[in-house]
Amino acid sequence: MVLLQKRLLGGKGTGANPTDRAKSGTKRSILVDGKGVPLGVSVDAANRHDMKMTKATLKSIVVRRPEPTFRLKQHMCMDKGYDFPEVYELLEDYGYTIHIRLRGEDDRRRTPRYRARRWVVERTHSWMNRFRRLLIRWEKNVDNYIAMLHFACSWITYRRGGLFA
Repeated sequence: MVLLQKRLLGGKGTGANPTDRAKSGTKRSILVDGKGVPLGVSVDAANRHDMKMTKATLKSIVVRRPEPTFRLKQHMCMDKGYDFPEVYELLEDYGYTIHIRLRGEDDRRRTPRYRARRWVVERTHSWMNRFRRLLIRWEKNVDNYIAMLHFACSWITYRRGGLFA
């Protein structure tokens, strides 16, 4: 009976966390703009690879996206965890200009003329972790957890001055 309760408490959208003694956990993937305002969010089990969450994250964009043009390109900056052919094909289908650091590339060979962009996403994750309900997942139902994520995203958007400010 105890095993059945543990399985039910974890619920859908949780999985073994590879970094935390295989405890159940949730991974969230966030798409943000250049200011750190969340545009889309998706949730999956903690043992899910980042690149497999790309399509769900792109589909979760809540704001109608303008079509990229030659003069107004839309850039997508990602880390080494997304350096797979499937991700490149998906981003090309969406019309993004792709900036993904290659696996095996040395971090010390950075060119100083570009400023780092990855920290914007990490900062947004930090803002979300200030909502204790998201940091420690109390919801058993994944839909309730996603609703709380959307609430946090809307609060962050409001505090940052909106999407078009």
